[in-house]
Amino acid sequence: MKTLFTLALAGALSFSSLAVSAADDDLMALSDVKAKFKKVNVLLKEGVGEAKIALFDKSGRKLHQRKVKVGDSDLIVPYNLSDLPVGEYKVRISTENEEVAYTVATFDKPIPKDQLPLMAYGKIIDGETVNLTVIGLEEPGVGVEIRYAETNKLIHQDQIEQPEGFRKNYKLNGVSPEDVYFNVTDAKGRTKTIHFE
Repeated sequence: MKTLFTLALAGALSFSSLAVSAADDDLMALSDVKAKFKKVNVLLKEGVGEAKIALFDKSGRKLHQRKVKVGDSDLIVPYNLSDLPVGEYKVRISTENEEVAYTVATFDKPIPKDQLPLMAYGKIIDGETVNLTVIGLEEPGVGVEIRYAETNKLIHQDQIEQPEGFRKNYKLNGVSPEDVYFNVTDAKGRTKTIHFE
């Protein structure tokens, strides 16, 4: 009888430790945290009940904490971290019996190609020659204007229909590179002004 009682007690203890581990698994199954750029969404599914959400930065400093109650439908708790640096953040979700932690990484939204600046560069070759390099074009068609720096008077105009990019030397014939500037405009309307000093 004593052996039977000991076995029953041991079984109950191992079952309770399984129940706690299953409870942790339950909260993990009923929650999720996702980052998209600098926004973090905490998803709590129906069945979580009352919970506490805490947000921490990489150093462990608590940035925000709130209590929520999940009713008959899933709940999404959004965090906008646009004023904070990109990097890893920790989200801790806890209920009366369980606690889980997620680590998410925020990142900057990539700039669309058509919003990137025009990549045009000028280099003085000698006292009358300037090299113009333009790269990263999506469409051919670049207009080049060379103007006097003081008067803005047009000295030379060029249209280049080279796809992707080009490199070209311009001979200024008796004019110093420091006395002019280049206006470069691509087919998408992006512009860049290049001065030589």
